[in-house]
Order: sequence, then C-alpha cells, then structure tokens
Amino acid sequence: METFGPDADGPEAVLAALDPEQREVALAARGPICVLAGAGTGKTRAIAHRIAYGVRIGVINPRHVLAVTFTTRAAGELRGRLRQLAGAAGSGMEQVQARTFHAAALRQLSHFWPRTVGGRPPAVLDSKAALLTEVARELRVHASPPELRDTASEIEWAKVTQVRPPGYAAAATAAGRIPPLGAETTARLYAGYEKRRRERHLVDFESVLELTAAILAEHRLASAEVTDRYRSFVVDEFQDVNPLQKLLLDTWLAGRDDVCVVGDPRQTIYSFTGATPAYLTGFAGAFPHATVIRLVRNYRSTPQVVALANRLTGAIPGRRAPAAHAAPLPGGAPLAAQRAAGPEPEFTGHDDDEAEAEAVAARAAGLIASGVPAHEIAVLVRINVQTERFERAFAAAGVPCQVRGAERFFERAEVRQALGMLRAAAAAAPDGPTADGPTAGGPTADGPTADGSTAAGLAAAPATEVRHVLSGLGLTRQPPPGRGAARERWESLAALAQLADDYCAVTPGAGLAEVVAGLAHRAAIEHPAALEGVTVTSLHAAKGLEWDVVFLPGLTEGNLPIVHAQTDDAVAEERRLLYVGVTRARERVHLSWALARLPGGRPSRTPSGFLDGLRPAAPGRASGVPATAAERPGRYGAPVPALRVEAPAPAGVADPAHEAEGGL
Repeated sequence: METFGPDADGPEAVLAALDPEQREVALAARGPICVLAGAGTGKTRAIAHRIAYGVRIGVINPRHVLAVTFTTRAAGELRGRLRQLAGAAGSGMEQVQARTFHAAALRQLSHFWPRTVGGRPPAVLDSKAALLTEVARELRVHASPPELRDTASEIEWAKVTQVRPPGYAAAATAAGRIPPLGAETTARLYAGYEKRRRERHLVDFESVLELTAAILAEHRLASAEVTDRYRSFVVDEFQDVNPLQKLLLDTWLAGRDDVCVVGDPRQTIYSFTGATPAYLTGFAGAFPHATVIRLVRNYRSTPQVVALANRLTGAIPGRRAPAAHAAPLPGGAPLAAQRAAGPEPEFTGHDDDEAEAEAVAARAAGLIASGVPAHEIAVLVRINVQTERFERAFAAAGVPCQVRGAERFFERAEVRQALGMLRAAAAAAPDGPTADGPTAGGPTADGPTADGSTAAGLAAAPATEVRHVLSGLGLTRQPPPGRGAARERWESLAALAQLADDYCAVTPGAGLAEVVAGLAHRAAIEHPAALEGVTVTSLHAAKGLEWDVVFLPGLTEGNLPIVHAQTDDAVAEERRLLYVGVTRARERVHLSWALARLPGGRPSRTPSGFLDGLRPAAPGRASGVPATAAERPGRYGAPVPALRVEAPAPAGVADPAHEAEGGL
C-alpha cells in the first residue's frame, strides 16, 4: 500500500484532542461507517480528524476523498479544519474535495457533457418561477406569483423523489400534499416546465443531480474516471438526504462501501422537501458489516439545556408523557453534557402576544445590560410572519435586532405593496366611516374576531376598509391550504390587517388616513440602520447555528405544532423543530406562550403539548390532582396548565470560554 508522508507531528497528534467516541470515528479509517452525532457533539471535528488521521497513517490519499455537505458554509468549515490539521510540513490535505451535492455534481456534469452528450453543457436555471409564469400563460392557468412559487416547490419535491409529471397527481395525493393549484393542474405545469426547460437547454438544481447520475450510469469511461478519482466518501447531515441525492451517491460509490455518513435523525426537519432519515437509520441494514458510532458528549450547552433536550426527545422521560406524542425520537442514547452547570430553562406564560414580545425584549435588554453580547441572543419563531411583533418590541425597547433568513416585516414585497395601496385608498376617500360592509377576514360590527371577542369598541369602519383593500391582494377569510409562498403572503397580509385592528382598538374614532399613517410610522420606527443586534429568525433557518441565549416564544397548539401538522409524522417533525431550537442554546433557553392574540382578548389558546412533562409543576397543586376548568386539554388529550409559570433567573451567564469544540 502506498503511503503519503505523515508530517512531523505524527498521527497521534491528530487523536490527542478527541474524546473516546470521536477517537473511535478517527480510527475507523475505512468504511462503511455510520456516525450518529447528537447536537453539539463535535461531528465536523470528528470527521475532519478522521480524514487527517487516515492521511497521516497512509491509508487515505487525500486526492481520492470527496466529502459532500448541504451548505457551502459547512463545506468551507470542513475545508478550514482540514487546513488546520495539515501540519507544518503539509500533507496534501488541500486535495480533499469538500463540496455541496450540487457543486460536486455540476462540476462533473460540466466535465463530462461535451464527451458524452456533445456540445456545450446546459446553463443552470436559478429560479423556476419565470419559466413557470410563461408555461402558465401558455396553458391559460391563472395563478398568482406566490402560487407559482409554491408550484415550483412541488416540482422540486417531485423531482427529488423521482416522480414524473404523469405520476405527480397520484404521488402527491398519496403523500398528503396539498398543491396550491390542485394536483392535476400542477402536473400540467410540471410537464410544460420540463418541456420548456429542455427546449432552452437549461438545467435546474434537481436536473444537475439526475443528469450527472445518468451520465455516470450510462457511460462506462465517465464512471471509470470518477471511481478512479474518488475512492473514499464522507456525507454530512445524512438525515437530510433525499432520494435523488441518494441515487447520485450510489452512482458515485459504484458498488463500493468506503463511505462514512454522519447525521442525527432527531434533527430531521426538512421532510416536506423530500428529505428522509430512512437512509441514516437504515444504514446498518444496507451495510450489515458497518461500524456504527454514537457521539453523545455535548460540548455546546449547559447540563440544564441538555437535560431539557433529552426530555423533549424522550431519551430521558419527563414527569409526564402524553401517549400520543411520547414515543422517543430516533437517535439512540441521550446527550451527555460536558459543560459546567448554568441556569435552569425558563418557562413563562403570557396573557397575549404583545405581552410576550415585550417580555422577551425586556429580558433581552436586561441580559445585554448584564454583559451578554446582543449577537449572542436569538429569538426563534415557527413562521416568518411572527418576526414582526418582535421587531416592534425590540424597537420600542431600544434593542437592535436583525432578521436572519427572511426580510423584515415591513420590507416584504407584499407588505410594501399593501401599504402603497392603503395610502392611495386613504388619499382617494374622505376620512371617516365607509359605506362598505365587512369583507373577507374582517370582524362584523357585532361578530367575533379570531380570539372570540367582539369588534365592539373598535373603530370598525377603517379596519374594515383596510381589509377591503387587502382582499384585493389576496387576503381571504381562510388561509390557503398547506404551506409555502402563498401561505406566507396570506400571513403577511393578515398580520397587517391585525395591526390595523390593533391601532383602531387603542385609537377610538381614527379614520382610514390616520390608521394608514400609524402603520407608516410603525414601519419607519422598525427600520433602524443595520447594526449588530439580537437575531430574530425561524426555527428552520436556525439549524446549524448557536447562541448563548435562545428565546422560543409562541409555544401554543396550532403554532408549534403548526395547525396543518395533522399526521403523527408531521407532529413528530414539529417536535424535532423544537428540539433543534432548544439545542441552539449554549447558556440559557427561555420558552414561552401567549394565551390570546390581543390585550384583553379571550384566552382561547392552549400551551403546546410538547411542553407537557417539561415545565415545572403548577405551584400550589400536588401531582395527580384533577385538572380544573382553567386547564384545557392539549392537542393530544393530556392536561396542559393554562397559567403563568416563571422560573427565577440567576444573574449573569456562564463564561463562554468554557465551551469546548463542537457544534453543527
């Protein structure tokens, strides 16, 4: 066996800084290997040291390694760690290819296309929306831009799950998907999109993977070149692999088994895109001689945060565990905290959304005053439209914040468009009540609002006029089914209508012009200059990130789990989302819920069933005492106390210097 010159530091130097399980990963130089890596257990460190150790002992040629990740950030982090491990004399570590699935496939497609297909390689289509707009016009399908964006998502799901246009309708129905334009119309648009894409010599991201796999499967010389170049594979975040990515990986392997997969089934939160943890959890079945290693030592979070995460997954049972959502999330052993102790998680109930947002802003301001950097604090929400109330609360508290992974509320295209139309309506009509009656989504003069309260006491006419204008932009009484751009647009418009309702509630007698001016003023004060500040983002966008302090608000039935999570699998994914949120915290985690939307509104909400067995017992009542009328049954039939429970918060935070190497 040829060797590749270990550097002067020696291979043992690579192993010295690893814990026993990480060391086991490094010593397993040949595949197949499955690493079940819990949150914050240092998986990137482990796989980087495995590659470096294999190179130094001469069993791995760095030129023959392909490591695939899901983000360019993750690929860059792995390359950076490998550079650090190269040693003073160098070891050829820079020859290791660390790329995303798409980057690796596109490189191979561009390389082989002229020799196998002929001519210039196709151009990559960045967005499906423009092409779908043309197809919809040709097929005389009336669709809004959000509906076309959601249709693009449906096409992406179909392509990664290897569903062709003729089979889309049946597959979507079987999968419980709710396409915005209906399954049959979506299938027609899918077929027209594929036809036009090919005619224009374009490939989308899914086609890049599919065509690369096809070329390697059909052309022996191309396959031989790839199998000669890449002999050892590493796949990160294997729980997020979809069938099309798995097809390409199998094509690369070409029957070989020198592959190391790394992932955590408890962090599978992208099933709606076609990702499945089945390849990770079934790896040992596919490779019966595989080495399976579990990384369980959590270096990111305090024991208090880790204990909460373990109870949430069922790895360590809580005090109570409602049967309908108590099955442990797959992933094996509980996490074992390695850091010094910190404060207990805080659980707080609030009367309404405004009170919750104000409390979060005030708590964050206090932490910043005590020395916690603002950028080490995050507020993680279930859906993007919820960022608005926290933007507003932070602005009122004088705390800078930055919205990550989504536009600020008043910067969203549909909100800007709506404000423009409202200004035009206010300029065209005299102030005061309008002749129009209630419109879609708006309260009647004596009818109930969403919280069950009546509209009495509100200046109903301008609020109704606002909703009348917004109805022309797509605000309907009921939200569109499913998830996606159409749902997000509706939620933005509904939130803007609610802001108008709120303004009317506190400003009796206000006219339309005054309401619109109030909304414009709110937009102005929530547009501070970009500063380093508290991060406000969604739970999905938070994956792979971490902060000293994490706030998890809005933990009510219908929000987390989200209202359209109607199956056991969907509810389980919602619980994994909360697990991801909890494990983003190093020092502190604050969980909260609000029982009503508006101040003074009827407390019609119930805290999330996921909190049952996690939060402290209700003060003054022994366990086993029957629930009172004030304690509504949760979504899963378990009693969920609807009261305020607030744990005392020790001053200060633990020293960030205690944090060891780790993280996603």
